[in-house]
Amino acid sequence: MDMKSNNSSPVLTDPAPINKSRLGIHSNLLPYPQSGASFSSGKHINIPRKKPGKLDDVRSNGWLDAMKSSSPPRKKLIKDFNFDVAADDTDVAYFSWMLKYPSALNSFEQITNFAKNKKIAIFLDYDGTLSPIVDDPDQALMSDDMRSAVRNVAKYFPTAIITGRSRDKAYELVGLTELYYAGSHGMDIIGPINKAVSNDHPNCIKSTDQQGKEVNLFQPAREFIPMIDEVFRTLVENTKEIKGAIVENHKFCASIHYRNVDEKNWPTIAQCVHDILTQYPRLRLTHGRKVLEVRPVVDWNKGKAVEFLLESLGLSNRDDVLPIYIGDDRSDEDAFKVLREGNQGYGILVSSVPKETNAYYSLRDPAEVMKFLSSLVRWKKLGEGARSMNNRWSI
Repeated sequence: MDMKSNNSSPVLTDPAPINKSRLGIHSNLLPYPQSGASFSSGKHINIPRKKPGKLDDVRSNGWLDAMKSSSPPRKKLIKDFNFDVAADDTDVAYFSWMLKYPSALNSFEQITNFAKNKKIAIFLDYDGTLSPIVDDPDQALMSDDMRSAVRNVAKYFPTAIITGRSRDKAYELVGLTELYYAGSHGMDIIGPINKAVSNDHPNCIKSTDQQGKEVNLFQPAREFIPMIDEVFRTLVENTKEIKGAIVENHKFCASIHYRNVDEKNWPTIAQCVHDILTQYPRLRLTHGRKVLEVRPVVDWNKGKAVEFLLESLGLSNRDDVLPIYIGDDRSDEDAFKVLREGNQGYGILVSSVPKETNAYYSLRDPAEVMKFLSSLVRWKKLGEGARSMNNRWSI
């Protein structure tokens, strides 16, 4: 990735396809043909510039349909032998879907066979990946077992959290100093010092982390902070009468959660956001799991954050590196897409229902994510143990 740019804010565009294979993943090692899904989360939604107050706006532009489909109802599961089986008629659809996006646990040997003699880099979303999706965002807490699993992974592999939450909030929730953190969908990154990056990019400055260690602070949308603050305050004021609405300021984006809002009031939420955005042409709307997010119109997303961190770690443009990205939401598709189109590594979607995705593999829920991470650590330990034994015999 070329990290050079001018000082002006780039325009939101679809990234150019990457044709050159950096890892040379052989086709018979891939779980499904590389054409991928037609899903695209990188394009922003066109916002009609009409006079505010017309609910027809959010109906005609598809916002309401997107809100209803953003978080499918969860299925009840029953135990059947060694599998979690959904107790409804969507069983066939889900298991058919898994033929295209097989379980990363069931495919673990295939993944690790390709990872031999390669340096693995781990990228993790937070909500819905390391923690369950809950009604109150402040209560989306990692379990102690999950924290331990992530800590152990970071002992063996470079590991980063890439989340829509603010970077400070992500660090507060995860609480591990061994990781790198990218908040606001990658618009606020703390990464290792790399002179090739820090000297060339105007939005990258030297800073210090919580332990006083010198790091690179990368914020490609820094100029938007006052605008996001202003929009956040307006959203709080304009939604205060809507029961259940929660507005969060993630520094470089603002989120409006409607998980606890009566569905009859969703059009009011959508229209409120629509009317505000008509005043801010440099901001755009994206959808998450029962959340509307207002972001700057800049050419930056979680996929570009992965590329930036790989370069900062000195792991880009190498055939001996295998990035693995695990996430559950639409914003994670940008990272899946980068790994798929660049033939660089594996995206793993966390979902208990069928979804179109650019990922290669799937995991059902955070419990399976923890199991996958723990399996990686055991595999790494076994490999090191075998190498140590071979060295003893060779002496």
